[in-house]
Amino acid sequence: MFIQTESTPNPATLKFLPGQTVLELGTADFPSRDTAGKSPLAQRIFDVDGVNGVFFGNDFVTVTKGDDIEWDHIKPSILGAIMEHYQSGQPVMNDGADATGGHAEHSGEDAAIVGQIKELLDSRVRPAVAQDGGDITFHGFDRGVVYLHMQGACAGCPSSTLTLKMGIENLLRHYIPEVTEVRPVAV
Repeated sequence: MFIQTESTPNPATLKFLPGQTVLELGTADFPSRDTAGKSPLAQRIFDVDGVNGVFFGNDFVTVTKGDDIEWDHIKPSILGAIMEHYQSGQPVMNDGADATGGHAEHSGEDAAIVGQIKELLDSRVRPAVAQDGGDITFHGFDRGVVYLHMQGACAGCPSSTLTLKMGIENLLRHYIPEVTEVRPVAV
């Protein structure tokens, strides 16, 4: 098994490509060891000292490290953990543990606007940020303000504010005049 690695715009996060499907549908975010219980793969990666977060996409795993450790010290252990997992035959997610589709539900008078927001996120934004090892999902809409949740390499990325304001906000405002601002949320 050959696992490729790619850097991301977030220097604290690396993208690992195992050359096979990680998740069939959706994404899975494990921002801490405490949240990894439903995934044998995430638990194995968190066993590596210095790992602060794990995120799964369709064909990639992103790993976020602590500021006090260098990639050269933990990258070989992470590669080993991913390889051992796939060789073990264990599932990526335990039975009954589903990956998320991502977007929060929203109903009410703004349902049509929210539908347009989600469509633009799915068609234009999410594929681009997946290339960088992350995901951005809809969290809410209130009086013109769109609230988005950033995961994987996008969470804590130094360029994420610029991406939100100059990229996503401009895109949404262009296509949906009711949108006035985009703000990040931590879940």
